[in-house]
Amino acid sequence: MRILVIGGTRFIGVYLTQLLLKAGHEVVLFNRGNHPIPQGVGQIIGDRTDSNQLQEKLAQETFDVVFDNNGRELADTQPLAEIYQGRVKHFVYMSSAGVYLKSDQMPHLEGDTVDPKSRHKGKHETEAYLQQLGIPFTSIRPTYIYGPQNYNPLESWFFDRIAHNRPIPIPGNGMHLTQLGHVFDLAQAMIQVIGNEKAIGQIYNISGDRFVTFDGLARACAVAAGKSADDVKIVHYDPKKFDFGKRKSFPMRVQHFFTSINKAQIELNWQPQYDLISGLKDSWENDYLITRQDKLEVDFSVDDEILNAG
Repeated sequence: MRILVIGGTRFIGVYLTQLLLKAGHEVVLFNRGNHPIPQGVGQIIGDRTDSNQLQEKLAQETFDVVFDNNGRELADTQPLAEIYQGRVKHFVYMSSAGVYLKSDQMPHLEGDTVDPKSRHKGKHETEAYLQQLGIPFTSIRPTYIYGPQNYNPLESWFFDRIAHNRPIPIPGNGMHLTQLGHVFDLAQAMIQVIGNEKAIGQIYNISGDRFVTFDGLARACAVAAGKSADDVKIVHYDPKKFDFGKRKSFPMRVQHFFTSINKAQIELNWQPQYDLISGLKDSWENDYLITRQDKLEVDFSVDDEILNAG
């Protein structure tokens, strides 16, 4: 198949492109051309935020599948979807489990109520639009994505403190349950959407198959870094007692946040390959250490504010 990937040179797109090539597909990336692309991959240079450029560069291009990995708002995706309405076999949209409304009943299922005030509300508006448009779409809702090349400071936030033998300040009592999914497993699920008639018009939660407490995540990161879980000093604090302004004191939302991935496992015949420890080891060994992040100077001023108040 001839496949268009919007973006494709950062994190998810890198893994997706590699798997598409491995499966024998013809892959074309549409992006600004700021990063090198793999050998054997086509490229169309343009700015997706400019609908005129999308029309000019893509209207005459034919694809079997389109992957929109970086559309955040409806305005980002609508021009692209309109170009390929009636012209594409599958339109795969990267949404987020962040659309769900906070609930007393967990895990989140694909049909759960969405939060109209979520910072990801544009994702849900796009899903609703794609359904209304009638384009053969599938939407993917990951929780926290991790793995090598992650540009969000998620696992690296924990690694920084472990590498510098620092205490790890965790909000609340450390027992909030959360969920991480490795980027390779996410890309593999996206691949298995292609050509799957069951996936048309569907939404899938994609993540790891286990949940973990904040304290458990800190200990898992230590183990991945070759230390003992007992070596980690965890300090709990009440975030309501501090005014951090726009500074982030913790890289995750302080609430239970996890989803059921049963639907994807059954309908996509998909199973995560990475458990939490093996996935974190992948990040530690094949990203954090290789890029020498352990040697960089880190601003721990927020941590110190928390620890000194203790």
